[in-house]
Amino acid sequence: MSLPFLIKSYRTATTILEPAVLALLYWRQRQGREDRTRLGERRGHPSRTRPAGHLVWVHGASIGETLSLLPVVERLTQRGLGVLVTSGTRTSAALIARRLPPGATHQFVPVDVPRYLRRFLDHWQPDLALVAESEIWPNTILALDQRSIPLVLVNARMSDRSYQRWLKVPHIIGSLLDRFAICLAQTHDDADRLSALGAPRVLVTGNLKFDSPPPPADPRLVAHLSGLVAGRPVWFAASTHPGEESAILTVHRALAQRHPHLLTIIAPRHPHRGPEIAALADRAGLRAGRRSEGVPPDRAIDVYIADTVGEMGLFYRLSPIVIMGGSLVAHGGQNPIEPAKLGAAILHGPHVHNFEDIYASIRAARGAIMVENSAELARNVSELLANPAVTRDMARAAADAVQALGGAVERTMQSIEPFIVQAKLGARR
Repeated sequence: MSLPFLIKSYRTATTILEPAVLALLYWRQRQGREDRTRLGERRGHPSRTRPAGHLVWVHGASIGETLSLLPVVERLTQRGLGVLVTSGTRTSAALIARRLPPGATHQFVPVDVPRYLRRFLDHWQPDLALVAESEIWPNTILALDQRSIPLVLVNARMSDRSYQRWLKVPHIIGSLLDRFAICLAQTHDDADRLSALGAPRVLVTGNLKFDSPPPPADPRLVAHLSGLVAGRPVWFAASTHPGEESAILTVHRALAQRHPHLLTIIAPRHPHRGPEIAALADRAGLRAGRRSEGVPPDRAIDVYIADTVGEMGLFYRLSPIVIMGGSLVAHGGQNPIEPAKLGAAILHGPHVHNFEDIYASIRAARGAIMVENSAELARNVSELLANPAVTRDMARAAADAVQALGGAVERTMQSIEPFIVQAKLGARR
């Protein structure tokens, strides 16, 4: 299939502007968004030796996508395949490194620049590539296609917003999707959109995140912090974004008189924002403690800022009520599956288009409540704090709803089995 002019132009531009990409990487490093010791990986320079034997490259953009792939990674290693897992953020790298099974290794994904990708693929020589959700990078897709390495889009999603944008350039997206060996969609709506945009082979396998194990937590830490907060009403604002913390702090102040010793836990989506949130709490007249500074959530603390990486499982276990971030502002919401699995009653704002099907399923089971604004949030949190039995019923309903939607890992493995066989035989598409 011939390349559209805009894709050819993109390839040329990313080749010519490679020095500017390098400058951007160094700028991101100075901002703390790239790992200085591993910056070479973003340019395709490996920091590990390629394992012997057949290798599957598995890619997830950030924490959520990468964690959803872990059960697939485990299944692949159990089949005797080596697995290279890539992601693009420091937080995902720090978290995934602790949870990869033996036989799998992590690298940062190279930026979508032709020379970086050649360097990367020359070293790793994968027999199969799996990319998660909506990672559609032209140079990466074309580089794999040129080497006849089968490329599978797993846990694929195509929001209506993205679909409407791609409809403006159907020849471009069609040219790229045609190069996927198969697309494994989360829902029938995702499958219909992918097919309409030109993906020739699409199956519905479900959402891998329903099958992901809940985030772990050290039982000793859970017991220790549970003791510190015992007897206090607790609620948790998870994965918050700028603009949401002010609303959370306003709700805390509104609730504190009715619920003495209230503890509000805030975990920003980006932990480096901890000092900013602490300053907001100080201006609101609230006593804040930051997890990253080792401050305990004792009774001297009103607002506990969980600005660390890899501890969401700990804080989900501490709080029976969770408001999901990214939903009170027009971000699109964060995934509620993890708190549902860990026994929390879930609240969310109106902006959840990134995970609308999941939220709708949990709401239908009466495990989640949508709030339009901070006043509604305060009213619902207050009612749940005052009625533990209702909170427990909501949490149980949320957990049951998520469990009922599982099975995607098994369907995904069945769908990629022919490619695994080809890889083991040393064959290519």
